[in-house]
Amino acid sequence: MVYFYFLFLCLTAGLTALPSSPRILDKHLVYNCSEMNNVPRSHAPTGPLWDSEQIEIRKDNQEHVAVVKMTWKMKADASIYKILGSKITIVGKSANQSLCVQFSYSFNDLLTPEYKMWIFSLDVVVEPSHTYTMTLFNLPEPDTGHYRVTKQLTIPGCENKKMQEAQLCRENGSLWDPSISAVFVDKSSSVLVAFHTAQYSERYRVSIQNDGVSCSNTIYKENRTSVNVTFEDGSCQLSHCKMLVEIQPFFVRCKNDCGIARKTFHLYYNPSQPIMQICIGLLLVIICCFLYLLWRTSRKGLTSSKFFQVQERRRVFIIYSLDHPLYKNVVLKFCAFLATKCGTSVVMDLLDSIRLGELGSIQWLDWHKEQIESSSDKILVLCSRGVQAKWRAMCGDKQVLLKEDARSPMGDMLTPSLMLMVPHFIRSQSFEKYIVVYFDGICSEEDVPSPFNIMVRYKLMEQFEEVFFRILNTEKHEPGRVKQITGHFEDKYHQCPLGKALHDAIQAFHAYQLEHPQWFEEELLESSDLEDEEATDDVKENKKAFTNHLIYCVRDSAQGVSHMETTQIGLNN
Repeated sequence: MVYFYFLFLCLTAGLTALPSSPRILDKHLVYNCSEMNNVPRSHAPTGPLWDSEQIEIRKDNQEHVAVVKMTWKMKADASIYKILGSKITIVGKSANQSLCVQFSYSFNDLLTPEYKMWIFSLDVVVEPSHTYTMTLFNLPEPDTGHYRVTKQLTIPGCENKKMQEAQLCRENGSLWDPSISAVFVDKSSSVLVAFHTAQYSERYRVSIQNDGVSCSNTIYKENRTSVNVTFEDGSCQLSHCKMLVEIQPFFVRCKNDCGIARKTFHLYYNPSQPIMQICIGLLLVIICCFLYLLWRTSRKGLTSSKFFQVQERRRVFIIYSLDHPLYKNVVLKFCAFLATKCGTSVVMDLLDSIRLGELGSIQWLDWHKEQIESSSDKILVLCSRGVQAKWRAMCGDKQVLLKEDARSPMGDMLTPSLMLMVPHFIRSQSFEKYIVVYFDGICSEEDVPSPFNIMVRYKLMEQFEEVFFRILNTEKHEPGRVKQITGHFEDKYHQCPLGKALHDAIQAFHAYQLEHPQWFEEELLESSDLEDEEATDDVKENKKAFTNHLIYCVRDSAQGVSHMETTQIGLNN
């Protein structure tokens, strides 16, 4: 256990206790320090262990003061039994201030009952912006050397947010917010300056500086929380320009040496202000009218350039392959969208089966070919896996027949279509009649046959607007106008019922492809299957030799068309 006999506090001899000197927070302690003789070093206790120092703001005698809380510990060694007390001296660096605190105690145990080191603390009132040197040592001291612990601590100034609450900082205006404002008084060139007063300042000196001219007035608070000061034009010769406003307070602590609050204003005053306001108002009205006329003109031009009326119904011949029942559904939904939503006349075998049955496939194709050559009609080639495979079969690869071809009353219409159309296609003057497309997501650019590689390939439905302009045989961009087709963009076409049906059909086939990666191979018929299946009448009719010259061009990057190749193909099962 530890025994406390007494505690002495004193001011070092020859020093005066000023009001601003450091002091002990406990009012019951007495300032007095006694002298103690030194002992041989072997009989002296070791020094204490400095623990920490903390700066706090506390309330003392109805005032907030800055307090340093010092904490130290006693070493747990045998010399603790020689300790008779401890002494702390606190010396202010900026003034002749000193404080001495002496503790007297003795120890019977190395540690506390909780088996911890003995710990002591002292609270000292200090001043902001001061530096203190604190020296701590145990008694008695050795006659040679010392075990003193010295710490130097600088207290933050009143600009510190925590210290601003201290009474001394308050009396220096630490919490003052003047909120300065300055305006010209109506119908005169006098300036009115307003600001908030402070608790600990009764007098203020307000000055303004304008074009090298300085004017000032002294004003008293008189229990007001805010005051106004008017600077007359006659005394200060004020004009519109940059103006600096300064307010010097006189607080109870800093008196004539207090910080000055400054704020710059840009004030403008014109004696003919009402006339100028009228002129500015009229000018704004004229500008608004002019802008409105420009907006109306641009709006009319925008309307005329964006929308146009389709003058005649266009016809489109569809070339495609029956790859799969789900793909057949996509083609039919697309044709319905073209015919109904876009006002296009669609020609395809599935939609003209009666006439096709009467004429036969070759005659039916030849008749439509002649119609296309003599008109502005278009041929839309829907490229897919089947189109590419059948084109390669025509060029010598393995013969291809799909299950949907065998089920269809018309049979395989793609192969004779390519035989008739490709020679017509390679003539440069007929390029504009062909539009090569594929459904993105369920087909790819790799499905485009080689003769069509020299043309632009469009993705459906991402580039449908461009395809539709090709069908209409018109340009989207013309001098002074840009045409657009409402509701036919990639992200809007499925907002109508027919567009939604097409979108759902594409998504259904895409999902099927993900579940069946070998879907196309599963749709192919083997040669043994061809003998068992009843082929359509047109396919049987075309078992006779059908020879045609296929001419296709291979474009060379250096010489344009480098060569032409002629191949004879026989259509046989």
